[in-house]
Amino acid sequence: MDLQRQVRETFRAGGPLSNATSQFFPREGQTQMSIAVGRAMEEGGALVVEAGTGIGKTFAYLVPALLSGERVLLSTATKALQDQLFGRDLPCLAEALGVPVRSALLKGRGSYLCLHRMALACMDSEMSDLATVKTLARIEQWSSQTRSGDLAELPDLDERSPVIPLVTSTRENCLGSGCPDLRACHVNLARRDALAADIVIVNHHLFFANLAVRESGLAELLPTMRVVVFDEAHQINEIGVQFLGIEISMGQLRDFSRDLLATGWRLARGLADWQGLTTAVDGLAMKLTPGRDVLRHLGARLRWDNDVLDGLSIRATLEGIGQVLAECANTLAYLAEISPDLARLQERAEELFRRANVLAGECEAGFVRWIDVGTQLRLVQAPLDIADVVQFQ
Repeated sequence: MDLQRQVRETFRAGGPLSNATSQFFPREGQTQMSIAVGRAMEEGGALVVEAGTGIGKTFAYLVPALLSGERVLLSTATKALQDQLFGRDLPCLAEALGVPVRSALLKGRGSYLCLHRMALACMDSEMSDLATVKTLARIEQWSSQTRSGDLAELPDLDERSPVIPLVTSTRENCLGSGCPDLRACHVNLARRDALAADIVIVNHHLFFANLAVRESGLAELLPTMRVVVFDEAHQINEIGVQFLGIEISMGQLRDFSRDLLATGWRLARGLADWQGLTTAVDGLAMKLTPGRDVLRHLGARLRWDNDVLDGLSIRATLEGIGQVLAECANTLAYLAEISPDLARLQERAEELFRRANVLAGECEAGFVRWIDVGTQLRLVQAPLDIADVVQFQ
């Protein structure tokens, strides 16, 4: 039986779904959508489906995904929907259809505990905030029990908690193969599970982060699959633009400054003026704050042109940031052999220096710039068109 006929049989009255639960009833729109998805999986090409609320879109694409025998990548708009698909919808549907499936949930680095950075945070003698100390202690206790390392397992942990950047890694600060906790790394273990899975559930942010890494020549984060399903695909353009451009923000500079001071004092105390360097970075990051306050009443996202830049002295600030980051990179270059942490800091300084220089210059052809005004000011340059990047061969 071909896939489209299997799909129709699954959704008919008295079919596998009807027999599995009394709450299911056939809906022609759901059945037609699922058949169309199955046809696209069999014949190849692209399919765009728009359907109203309540039609059952999730089961409409999950049924052919399970019955096709293909390895499938599912990308959602939110981590909450990821958790729902992985923990509820996919297992229930696989059981109803009697289809054995190995699924994997894969999120971005910021969702997983980094054992190395947690250990560093626990050793930070400068940490005086009692609430931070208590939260860190709770995470440390949980770390000995978790298998996945997914911070979503801690329901009382606010995703805006200032502790999360202390115990998670980013592409910029991850030590990679030089990490002492590489074998137990939760990110690597999650990727290993994904490589062996039939269905991998990611989110749009991670999908485009992977494309950004691929474009930079680094190893792909996600396994290559012939079938990709985007749930809530209307959001992928905006998310893709964010990830395939460059930005510099107050948050990035403050994170770098914090890590520079803590790592410098821990591994190379007395070998450089760590306090002076971090004070310089922090001072320039704070110079973006007046710009944020001036622009806040104008909107959350503003067109960026030379007049706006010059009027707020942001261009001069970017040039100053570049000079300080160059000094940081040169200092770290002499000390990088001491530890992978210092070597990674050097790479971060060089990358931030490159971004500051690009953003201080003229906007490249085919790109657009804007100022994002929120809790922290972000200066962004992104491509006008991402079609070529997301072509599937």
